[in-house]
Amino acid sequence: MLFLEYPPCSTCKKAKKWLEAQGVSYTARHIKEENPSYEELKEWLESSGLPVKKFFNTSGLLYKSMELKDKLPQMSVEEQLQLLATDGMLVKRPLVVTEDGRVLTGFKEKEWTEVLL
Repeated sequence: MLFLEYPPCSTCKKAKKWLEAQGVSYTARHIKEENPSYEELKEWLESSGLPVKKFFNTSGLLYKSMELKDKLPQMSVEEQLQLLATDGMLVKRPLVVTEDGRVLTGFKEKEWTEVLL
């Protein structure tokens, strides 16, 4: 299982602690140092069934400074994925991709319990 995180993020730390408490093994990846590629994001979007907006870190400083709340509705999914691939700080975290292709964005304990345990 792939666990994309930004180590200083408190939600990422909480999610990591939860995974370890449940005995779930994962491969951690620093989302800022190794940003998800366009191809990865496209694959995850398709396998997740989630809207592309769920992949954006809407509470992040970069999202706000770029005024993406107003810009995203005018952009195609393709353009949004290209934008996400430019900077890991735009991507919602933590982001989990399971071996069988399920994708979780953000940490919601109930949802993670249902999908991962």
